[in-house]
This record gives sequence, C-alpha cells and structure tokens, in this order.
Amino acid sequence: MTSVQGAPVDIRTEDGVADAYLARPADGEPRPGVLLYQDAFGLRPHLRAMADRIAAAGYTVLVPNVFYRHGRAPVVELPEFIDPGARPEIFEALMPVMRSLTPDLAMRDAGAYLRWMAQSPLVAEGPVALTGYCMGARLALLTAGTFPERVAAAAGFHGGRLATDAPDSPHLVAGRITAELYFGHADDDPSLPPEQIALLEDTLTEAGVRHRCEVYEGAGHGFTQADTAAYDEPSAERHWAALLDLLKRTL
Repeated sequence: MTSVQGAPVDIRTEDGVADAYLARPADGEPRPGVLLYQDAFGLRPHLRAMADRIAAAGYTVLVPNVFYRHGRAPVVELPEFIDPGARPEIFEALMPVMRSLTPDLAMRDAGAYLRWMAQSPLVAEGPVALTGYCMGARLALLTAGTFPERVAAAAGFHGGRLATDAPDSPHLVAGRITAELYFGHADDDPSLPPEQIALLEDTLTEAGVRHRCEVYEGAGHGFTQADTAAYDEPSAERHWAALLDLLKRTL
C-alpha cells in the first residue's frame, strides 16, 4: 500500500460547480482513474476514507457531490454515526434531493466528471472504472451504458431499483455497455427484490455483457458503510476484495 494524499476539488458542470474529493498516491504520478459514486448520505468522512483505501492500491479516485445543485456537502446535517431508524428526519430531508437527480441530469454531470478526469495530469490516459453504493450503483450502471468508450469496469454494491419497469430503469442501458461489471447485492434489501436481481442478470447476459452478480448472504442494504447502522464488516471486506480484483483486472 502506498501513502495517499487527498484534497477537495471543484468540477465545473453544465449546471454549476460540483464539489468533490480527490484521493491519489502521494508520489504525484498519473494513475488509472476511479470514479466513486456516493450513497444517499453523500460526500462525508467515511466516503473520503473509502476513496483513500482505493487510492492506496494505486489509483486516482474522484468522489463528486452528486447533490451539488442543493449546496456543497454535506447537503443535509449528518450525525457522526448514521442510524436512519433512530433519525427518520435524515431520509425525510434527503428524499426530495434524491428524486431531483434525474437520470438525464446525472448523466450530464457524469460527462463533466469524466472530462475532468481525462484532463487531469493525475489520471492516467485511457478508460476509467466506476464504483457506486446504494443509489451510486444505479449511477455507475447508467454511466457505463452512457459513456461506454470511457468506462472499462463498473461495480455496484447494495444498489436499489436497478431493474424496474420504469422507462428509464438503469438495466435498459445494458445493450450499450462494453465494460466488465460486478454487482454485490444485499441479501435483505427491499429496494432490490429477487425479481429485480433476476431481471438484471438476464438482461446483462442477453446483452453479452461480461459480468458477475453475487448476493451477499445476511447483508442488509448499506452493508459497506461503516458510519451507519447497516454496516456489516465481513460483507464490507468481501466487497473490498471483489472491487480491488476488478480494478486490477481491467485498468
């Protein structure tokens, strides 16, 4: 593992400026790029720590505040330890913010994030990888299908609503994906019931997408997030092994 430097950065988009966090090996050499998409709670110390861990494995990692239209992170006030069951007002505040980020807006922003990475001297030339958590898994899947020439790999963990009957469901981009995909699904996740898992798997297979989908037994929605009540350490460590293996194979 190499020593890591992290710093805030601002990214100009078509709709304003997105605040973000950039983690990279401290030697300053260009490294393969990884775009990390947040969960609903957004850019905060835990996500920065996740980016640092990926960077320590030899990557330059960008974590944008995808809710930047509502302000700089944190968009809503968060406790040090997040237990939505005990603090329902957190999700009450976040839900309208989440709903406002339509797929069209999210992909417009994704183009800006990818352009910024392509222009950064800290990111090596060539395609990047994506990893996303909860809602970020949807964004990773959509980005892989919207910018196939820029994405070599995409991973999603405890993602919700990945394969619905909505006309803009993320799984519908499968036919345009050229990246290798990995999904680590939560075993106990009302936002991704078994029928959605099956539809996602079938759609990716029919489209000829290289992929692996695994259900993490006993893991609930949010299992990778160590600053929340959903955290499950064995499943989180399994996610790290799968993610770093995917990055090593594809970047």
